[in-house]
Amino acid sequence: MLLGDIARAQEKTPRFKVLAIGENGGHHILHTKAARTWLDQLAADSNFTVDYYSNSAPITKSFLEGYQLFIQIDYPPYGWSRESEEAFIDYIEEGRGGWIGFHHASLLGTFDGFPMWQWFSDFMGGIRFKSYIADFAAATVNVEHRRHPVMKDVPPSFPVLREEWYTYTRNPRLSKDIRVLASVDENTYVPVRHIKMGDHPVVWTNTKMKARNVYIFMGHGPELFVNPSYTRMYSNAIFWAASKK
Repeated sequence: MLLGDIARAQEKTPRFKVLAIGENGGHHILHTKAARTWLDQLAADSNFTVDYYSNSAPITKSFLEGYQLFIQIDYPPYGWSRESEEAFIDYIEEGRGGWIGFHHASLLGTFDGFPMWQWFSDFMGGIRFKSYIADFAAATVNVEHRRHPVMKDVPPSFPVLREEWYTYTRNPRLSKDIRVLASVDENTYVPVRHIKMGDHPVVWTNTKMKARNVYIFMGHGPELFVNPSYTRMYSNAIFWAASKK
């Protein structure tokens, strides 16, 4: 085989494979569709592949062996089979691949008749969903850990024009395993809102797990994909979490 043929063959081999799971309806469907369009373009430009699923049923240990990154796009941590839960736990605890969770991935509690998944709550810093700004607010997000790879080239502060801003019964920062990368300044809510946490982390990682992982709260609407700070953070998270180096 000539050198040029070898180079072309290497280019066709994806750098890594991504599993993306997102709901197939509900309020977040427009965000999920926009995420898919954006991810497909990034994957084409950067030579990786993305497979999309709308439920957790396929998830087993053998299924996850084919993926270097698991993206949980607005998909809640409840209603999974025990086999799927155990496969995911093994994937994260043993570092078999990376993980990025968005928005609905922190909807922890008793919902739709399903009990809370305690392991996932502990993974997220011992949190449980408390409330949210149902009629939305704009706000400023402040980066706290500028040297973290997820925050490379992300401005020190950036606006988010429309979000629900969940609150939790426990601040994830209180967990010794959680490193907060960014928080929202509740004093910048427009319009003024009174559903607040005080100290309000919105991006964090669990340093105890072998898997590279990051949770990014923002993820309700499709307009986020025209926010360059958000897409920079998103793409940084993909390449960091997919790599074991």
